[in-house]
Amino acid sequence: MNLLKRATFIFSEQPLSLSIGSFPAKPSNPPKANAASSSTSRPRRTKKRFANMSLEKLMEKFLEQSMEAEENFYRLEEQRLQAEDKRREEEHSRELQMLQMLGQIFTGISTASSVPPPTPQPTGTPQTNPTVSLSHPSVGNRNRPPALTEFASHSQPAGPGLLMEEGDVEFIERSFSLGTTAMDNVLPLVRNTIPQLTSKKHKGQDGRIGIIGGCQEYTGAPYFAAISALKAGADLSHVFCTKDAAPVIKSYSPELIVHPVLDSPNAVEEIEKWLPRLHSLVVGPGLGREDMLLKNAKEIIERSKLRSIPIIIDADGLWLVAKEPSVIQGYHKGILTPNVMEFSRLYEAMHHEPLDSNDHKRSAQQLSIAMGNLTLVLKGEEDIITDGKNMLKCSQEGSGRRCGGQGDLLSGSLGVFAHWAFSSSSDATKGMNPSLVAAFGATSLTRQCNRQAFHKHGRSTTTSDMIQEISSAFKKLFES
Repeated sequence: MNLLKRATFIFSEQPLSLSIGSFPAKPSNPPKANAASSSTSRPRRTKKRFANMSLEKLMEKFLEQSMEAEENFYRLEEQRLQAEDKRREEEHSRELQMLQMLGQIFTGISTASSVPPPTPQPTGTPQTNPTVSLSHPSVGNRNRPPALTEFASHSQPAGPGLLMEEGDVEFIERSFSLGTTAMDNVLPLVRNTIPQLTSKKHKGQDGRIGIIGGCQEYTGAPYFAAISALKAGADLSHVFCTKDAAPVIKSYSPELIVHPVLDSPNAVEEIEKWLPRLHSLVVGPGLGREDMLLKNAKEIIERSKLRSIPIIIDADGLWLVAKEPSVIQGYHKGILTPNVMEFSRLYEAMHHEPLDSNDHKRSAQQLSIAMGNLTLVLKGEEDIITDGKNMLKCSQEGSGRRCGGQGDLLSGSLGVFAHWAFSSSSDATKGMNPSLVAAFGATSLTRQCNRQAFHKHGRSTTTSDMIQEISSAFKKLFES
């Protein structure tokens, strides 16, 4: 009996290991030490950092990191652009120094040598003008010279052979000022005309601009002109368009006041009611060439002239002028802004001969005189601005991108600058024609916007991108 109890105790304390065939049977209760060792041999799973975060929290965290990365990128890009601007300014100053040295050299040569007087010509033969040419040195990697002032005026002394006669008008063909730039000479005058921002003013005091244009086919152009006027500093922009174009233009921006009256039977009377409230008028963006619209535009121009409102004519408005030049001829507050094709059409309409494409400066001057010394802005690689007596050239750096709508930005902003210039005293413009000052300000702003937009978007640059740059470009040119 004792032996049986002892055997039972032994079997209960130690399990018996049995083997079946060649495979040993596992013990029913393995030792605790083996369990501990097996548990330590397994690698522990690391806790995930965001395991307990919800999907919304994860997305929020991701967006925060993305925004931070984007801000860092734009900050670095801004630093790069500032460094690039600084480099260009240094190159620009070096070019000016070289031009000043050349000017001193030429002055010394001219004073040292006696210039024989010009041979008198018969009275019946008009005196021809010598071609004055300057070669500008190229500094660094820049191929384009800085903007040189080409300023011709009655008040400046003329050298031999520079005077010419065109009917009863005597003017200087060219006068170059070495060592100075149009930016240095004219930009201060533009700044003088820009009104100060003050809380004492009321809405509309800094500019109420009217745009005559916008039809079923063209709705973008009047929008670009009107919104550019607002961005440049006008308080209110009115668009007088056709009934079909109005809903589309309204949908572009709630900032604009849109009047769907241009194709109505009493369009002229409807628009004339607004003329006393407008400071300047831009005629042509998106106007189209329907006879009824052109007829209404012509009558609106005539009635605006009676109120002495500055009138800028662009795009299809220039088509009207080419057909009927008398609509704006001789109006001292009128400004035309043709591109090369529009300029050629105007020139041939006035002179009845083909345009000389080799001398755009002289052709622009001749056309301005034929139009009654109307201010002309010939858009191109270099913008030529002339009133027949004076000439400016804007070579502010832009880009090679020529997307549609840039001319609308120019005409819209020019409407604002024209109001400011004609509202300023003659002391502010130093006696210069206010139209020239306004045109130079608008062309400089357009080119600067093009340059900045191209830096960001390259070949994909559009006019909408340029409009987004108006604020910073304006500050850089006129408020820095």
